[in-house]
Amino acid sequence: AGQALAVALQEYKQRDDVVVLGLPRGGVPVAVEVAEALGAELDLMLVRKLGTPGQKELAMGAIASGGSRVMNEDVVRSLNISEDEIRQVEAAERKELQRREQAYRGERPFPVLTNRCVILVDDGLATGATMRAAVDAVRQDDPVHLVVAVPVAPADTLEMLREQVDKLVCLAVPEYFRAIGLWYVDFSQVSDDEVCQILARAWHE
Repeated sequence: AGQALAVALQEYKQRDDVVVLGLPRGGVPVAVEVAEALGAELDLMLVRKLGTPGQKELAMGAIASGGSRVMNEDVVRSLNISEDEIRQVEAAERKELQRREQAYRGERPFPVLTNRCVILVDDGLATGATMRAAVDAVRQDDPVHLVVAVPVAPADTLEMLREQVDKLVCLAVPEYFRAIGLWYVDFSQVSDDEVCQILARAWHE
């Protein structure tokens, strides 16, 4: 998936201001292939989905490194979720975000994004809540150009994201989307250890 995305992103190969940010965990193996093919710096944008109380898989929003938060107002309204419930879920996810930040990054500082070309990469989009939080977080640092690149996503999610970024690259837009995993031959879960190994290799080259 990463190699195919890299082909679609060839125009960024000649630039020396590119940084590729993978969304852990699934986006990191895809992002490393993109970064290698473009000769670009690889780093992370940590994002956590805010699952609805009692139905964790359904995203009512997402948070990202740097304090960014994006809410899916339709879900919040339709399920009548209170601000207190949102705060509780957010507090727990912020804790997990910090744990992962420490596990993956250690003492390594976050890259400077100001006046750079930033390419955000994930293994696919469903509701787009996590990617919207990532876009929001990156925008706060004033990049000169912001790209979102994913192998697969539904059309309505892409439509929602399109106006928030400078370029949107998606290889497959299935009419009947259902779930990201259906569009991969191998969609086994990426572990924390695998993410750390990928980063260790990329950061020590």
